[in-house]
Amino acid sequence: MSTALPTFDDVVAASERLQGVAHRTPVLTSTTADAIAGAQVFFKAENYQRMGAFKFRGGYNAIARLTPEQRARGVVTFSSGNHAQAIALASRLQGVKATIIMPLDAPAAKRAATEGYGGTVVTYDRYTEDRETVAKRLQAETGATLIPPYDHADVIAGQGTAAKELFEEVGDLDYLFVCLGGGGLLGGSALSAAALSPSCQVYGVEPEAGNDGQQSLRAGRIIPIPTPKSIADGALTTHLGELTFPIIQDKVKDILTVSDAQLVATMKFFAERMKMVVEPTGCLAAAAVLQKVHPVAGARVGVIISGGNVDLKAYGAFLES
Repeated sequence: MSTALPTFDDVVAASERLQGVAHRTPVLTSTTADAIAGAQVFFKAENYQRMGAFKFRGGYNAIARLTPEQRARGVVTFSSGNHAQAIALASRLQGVKATIIMPLDAPAAKRAATEGYGGTVVTYDRYTEDRETVAKRLQAETGATLIPPYDHADVIAGQGTAAKELFEEVGDLDYLFVCLGGGGLLGGSALSAAALSPSCQVYGVEPEAGNDGQQSLRAGRIIPIPTPKSIADGALTTHLGELTFPIIQDKVKDILTVSDAQLVATMKFFAERMKMVVEPTGCLAAAAVLQKVHPVAGARVGVIISGGNVDLKAYGAFLES
């Protein structure tokens, strides 16, 4: 894997590879959301992406860059769900075998979808085992190429195509809010923002319980934390990446946090007002705007809705709470 940081040129190249494969997801607006925020809000709806999340972009781009020899040996990755599904689907589309390491407590719907796309699932205990260690062991045994969920130049470049499409559709923005787990989407989005809307201030948003990104940005170095507990299961990372952190440090204005209660309120807003299923992690960026964590009055605001893959039983419980 290259240790060189991706650039916006890599995002453009990824966009070309994804042409006709990834969905160009809609940009949605809501007069109610605008009234709440006191701003003009544009939602990039990646919950309508293939396999239900932005992760398809980076997964497909990374696999498309493999050599014939690497394709023959297959790929391995680790993920709580959306990257798992992305790699499984992208691998199937490109004729590559995929082994996915998932936590035992991953949402049942995400595991079922991963297996449905043809991925072979290997489970681990996220609180007692290290997923990267498990992945490296399987990689050594099989010769497969490791495609991590965020700290990979081709993954970051692929994720950046969502924000690229947003800017191409709506033009300059004052703010862009992006969910933050390991930083693949935020890093790629920041590359697109810097190139296409240089005055746009980019903010990452992570769960209160897992604010390693916020701590890292303030400290000027990567701060690891214990595995956090939050309903935002797609953002339960313990540290930013060696590739994602420098991009975030250079191009992201700040990192905000939101509570699980604010995520639930935002899920309810999307369901009631916009008739849309959004998973808790997918609500992170929107919660910062709709729950008024950061003032945006009078501004043009972009929000990336990162995904919609949520177990229906859990989703029903969230809406009833």
